[in-house]
Amino acid sequence: MKLKSILTIFAFYLFLNMDAQDKIIINPNAPEITFEKELIDMGTYNQYDDAKSRCEFIFTNTGKEPLIIEKAKGSCGCTVPEWPKEPIAPGETAVMKINYDEKRVGPYTKSITITSNAKTSPKIVKVKGKVVPDESNNSPIKPSGGAPIVK
Repeated sequence: MKLKSILTIFAFYLFLNMDAQDKIIINPNAPEITFEKELIDMGTYNQYDDAKSRCEFIFTNTGKEPLIIEKAKGSCGCTVPEWPKEPIAPGETAVMKINYDEKRVGPYTKSITITSNAKTSPKIVKVKGKVVPDESNNSPIKPSGGAPIVK
């Protein structure tokens, strides 16, 4: 009988703990990251046009506490984000700079995942565009004739 009582109390305790795990507390004052645009179309541009391979995402902290961006990561190594490391105060606007590797020819759509202390974390923004080959032969990489063939 004593064992049955202990098992019943233990089962009740487990039930209460499982129920507590489902209750997520959301901070109503938490920061909120709001982007002017969540997709930037960089258009079509020539390979090795470094200026055209860069863009900026403008965002505002629309929450009530400082926004801290922990990290931002491109979907591959060809998309490199640069973000503010200091806290962004409520109502303050900031910029996240993106650089796409313009040496890669062809169309692209890349995502940047932003991890922060905002309510909507992680947040994903995207860039897209198309890089066309530079046919002017002004590229920094010049074709070489290669080594002579010895017979």
